[in-house]
Amino acid sequence: MTDVLTQPRPIRLKGRSFLALALTPELPFEDWLARLDDLAARSAGFFLRRPVVLDVEGLDIDRPQLRELVDQLGTRNVRIMGIEGARASLLASDLPPAMTDGRPASDLEVPVAEDMEEADGTEAAVPPESLPAKATPSIVITQPVRSGQSLFFPEGDVTVVGSVASGAEIVAGGSIHIYGTLRGRAMAGTTGNASARIFCRKLEAELIAIDGFYKTAEDMEPNLRGKAVQIWLEGEAINTGILG
Repeated sequence: MTDVLTQPRPIRLKGRSFLALALTPELPFEDWLARLDDLAARSAGFFLRRPVVLDVEGLDIDRPQLRELVDQLGTRNVRIMGIEGARASLLASDLPPAMTDGRPASDLEVPVAEDMEEADGTEAAVPPESLPAKATPSIVITQPVRSGQSLFFPEGDVTVVGSVASGAEIVAGGSIHIYGTLRGRAMAGTTGNASARIFCRKLEAELIAIDGFYKTAEDMEPNLRGKAVQIWLEGEAINTGILG
């Protein structure tokens, strides 16, 4: 009996895959960090609960420069989970671990403020892949947003005539309207618009956020799952109500 009680129990390991954002810094780092600060100022929830990998492939830097960059990102609440493309001489025990074999997903290039001014005084967003966006106060996406895609539109409202898949996300400066199932992440009012709302035909979201305040799937009321809902902010509290 003693042998049975003291026999070590096996450790159970489970495989998981996660969608991470790969940051690709450019030299000089001071200028690149300034552009990153501009993005964070226009979209408070952009790095919210987002795993980040730092891709330094091809950069002519040394270990102190890499350590300083990771520290600078940490002060901006950008937590680096791993480093990709680094020479062995760059890595150390006090730095995030090396990562390899990342599977590419949709790229996301966000223009900085000086690049967004157009002749008519409006701003243009650059969403990834084939998701079109014009420089207007709102955009309409007439196709589903697939897993791995990010749609970033800080100028105003986003309407999706379709569903948002798990692992996809919508980031809007205004409100978000989903005429289908919301399974991914929806972050509205990211430029400081506390009056923004989120509407969806069927709520199955991984995360919802308004003006930087958020709820994860675990925090949402179970009776709202699968229902048509609207989501709004009162003070610092996310409220959710059934539509219809």
